[in-house]
Amino acid sequence: MPHRNAFFRTAYAMLRCRAEAEDAVQETYLRAWKSFHRFTPGTNMRAWMFAILFNVIRHHRRKWLFRFCLLDDDRAFERMLEYHPPVGEEIQDLEILAALRELPSQFSEVVLLADVHELHYKEIQAALHIPLGTVMSRLSRGRDKLRERLEAMNRGRAPSCNETFMRLSAASS
Repeated sequence: MPHRNAFFRTAYAMLRCRAEAEDAVQETYLRAWKSFHRFTPGTNMRAWMFAILFNVIRHHRRKWLFRFCLLDDDRAFERMLEYHPPVGEEIQDLEILAALRELPSQFSEVVLLADVHELHYKEIQAALHIPLGTVMSRLSRGRDKLRERLEAMNRGRAPSCNETFMRLSAASS
């Protein structure tokens, strides 16, 4: 299963749950196997597989949002959106991933593919089925938004561990 680790890291960064990320990767390989007859030989297999992975993740998100529509508690969804992970003195990988998760998905997808998985613009274009100019503008805007968020985290604007814990405790009671 080539590229499995890269697919898992991407799915985990976007879904924030190990089990769901593993399921997304498994679903990606299953869909690729079932639709392999549609793969064009000589093109980039990795980009094709990333396209499938992002479709699986989008499908998962639609199901996730639909579940909240069925809950009796109107505030449940809002509480999920209010959570911000804690930030330390130095920005580390976990803080970068947290800031990346706060970006709109259209930006985070492109930043993940370009900066984490080191795909070229044309590979990202093929994976996400968007024009090359859109890839470049989303990457530029995504990096800017990520930089702004990381600077804010570094200045200490993000809630502390204690504030986050208190907010989650109050929300769950």
